[in-house]
Amino acid sequence: MSQEVNAQDELVARKERLQDLKDMGIDPFGSAYKRTHKVLNLINDWNEAEPKGEEATTNLGEYCIAGRIMNQRSMGKAAFGNLQDLTGSIQFYLRKDSVSEEEFLSFKKLYVGDIIGIKGTLFKTKKDELSVRVSELTILSCALRPLPEKFHGLTDKELRYRKRYLDLIVNEKARNTFITRSKLISSFRKTLDAQDYIEVETPVLHSIPGGAAARPFVTHHNALDMEFYMRIATELHLKRLLVGGLEKVYEIGRIFRNEGISQKHNPEFTTIELYEAYSDFEGMMDLTEELVTNSCMAAHGTLEVPYNGETLNFQRPWKRMRYLDAICELGNINPEDLKEYEKVQSICKERKVDVDPKMPIGKLYDALFEDIVEPTLFQPTFIYDYPKELSPLAKEIPDQPGMTFRFEATVAHMEIANAFSELNDPIDQLDRFQSQVADREQGDDEAHHLDMDYVESLEYAMPPAGGLGIGIDRLTMLLSDNNSIREVILFPHMKNKD
Repeated sequence: MSQEVNAQDELVARKERLQDLKDMGIDPFGSAYKRTHKVLNLINDWNEAEPKGEEATTNLGEYCIAGRIMNQRSMGKAAFGNLQDLTGSIQFYLRKDSVSEEEFLSFKKLYVGDIIGIKGTLFKTKKDELSVRVSELTILSCALRPLPEKFHGLTDKELRYRKRYLDLIVNEKARNTFITRSKLISSFRKTLDAQDYIEVETPVLHSIPGGAAARPFVTHHNALDMEFYMRIATELHLKRLLVGGLEKVYEIGRIFRNEGISQKHNPEFTTIELYEAYSDFEGMMDLTEELVTNSCMAAHGTLEVPYNGETLNFQRPWKRMRYLDAICELGNINPEDLKEYEKVQSICKERKVDVDPKMPIGKLYDALFEDIVEPTLFQPTFIYDYPKELSPLAKEIPDQPGMTFRFEATVAHMEIANAFSELNDPIDQLDRFQSQVADREQGDDEAHHLDMDYVESLEYAMPPAGGLGIGIDRLTMLLSDNNSIREVILFPHMKNKD
C-alpha cells in the first residue's frame, strides 16, 4: 500500500474520531488553557535540582504545560509520548490509574500532531530520560492532517516555503532562525532608542520612486486616478525629517524592488534606515559595528558564529579598505591605470568582465570590484570612498573629484550595510538627479528619478548628516547560518504552481 493511501486513511480516521470525542463530552478544539511553565523551564528546574538529591527533585511540584504531540507509543495501560512547544520537547508518561477514565480513553483517540495540555510531575526513566508523569490531560486542538515527516519528511524546499507553518512545526532550525531574526530587530531598537533615536513610519506608496538605484513596482490609485510606486527605499522621506528638525530618526520596514530572485535577493525585503544630524559616514561605521555586534550578542551571546562551515568574527574594529585601493591591491592593477577610461575598459576586457561599452567609468569600477574584491570579503569589512556615479545621494570628497564619502559593509561576500555622509547641497543634488535622468533616457531603468520636492526640502537647509541602511534579511542569514534569503523570510514569494 502506498504512503499516499496510508496518509489518506489516517486523514479519514482523524476526522471520524472527532465525533467520538464529542460523544464523550469533549470539545476536540478546546478552549483557553492555563500554562504554568514552558518545556525549557522544566528542563532548567530539573537540572538545578538534580545535583541536590532525590528530595529536591521530588519537591519540584506539579507543572502545567501545553504543546503538540510529536510522537506517541501505547503499551496497554500505559503510554509514552513527546510534547513540543516553542522552547523544546519533553517526554510524557501516562498511566491508566494516574488519570481519569475519560482522560485515558480520550488519549487513545489522539494522534501525532494534536495539541494537548498536561499537568504532572517530573521524573527520570530507567533510560535516564527526563519525563512528565501525567496526572491530568486536556485536549486543546485535534489535527485533521498528519504531519509531513510521518510519511515523507519535509525536506523539499519549495514545500517548506509554501507551507511555512509545517516547516516551523517539524524543523527546529527554521524555528530558531526566526527567533534569531526577532532578537536581531529587538536589539536594533534597544541600541537606537538608548541613543535618543526616534522610530518613525514613512509612506509605502510613493508618487516618485527614489532613494536607491532599483526598478519599482507600479500600482494605480483609483480615487486619485494616478500611478504610485511601491517604495524602493525610505531614504528621501527620512531625510526630509532631518530638515524638519527630527535629528535622529530610523525606520524598520518593507522595501519592494521589481527585480530578480536569487539566494541573496527577494522582491520584498526588510531594511532599517537611519539618519543622524551632525554625524557623517565615519560615525555610521562606528554605529554599524555597534548595531551588529549588539545583535550578535543578543542572538548568540558571542561574537563568533558559524557560517557556511567557517567562523565569522564580529569583534570590533572591523577591517577597513578604500574602494579603489582594494581593486588595485587585490587585482594587481596600477592605480594610474584606473584614472583613464580606455585603460579601465581594457582591464575589464582582459579579465573577461562583461560590461556595456557605454558604461560610465564608475560602473566599470563596480564591475571590477564585483570580480576582484567581493569574492575575497568573508570577515566583516568596510569598503569606503565610492565613485560619485554610484552614489548620487552622498557627499563628494573635496580632494578626490568623482569620489564620495560612502561605505558598504560586507560580510561573507554579501553587502549588509550601506552608508553616506549625506549630500545636503540642493544645487549639487539637482545636478546629480538631472544626470540620473539622462542615464534613464539612455536606457538605465534603475537610475534615480528627479524628485523636485526633495530638492526643495534641501533648499530649507538640511544639517550635515550621516545615513545608514542595513539589510535585516541578509544579516539574519549570517546570524542563523543560512545561505538563502528565502530561509529567513517567513513567506517568500513563489511562482504559482500552475
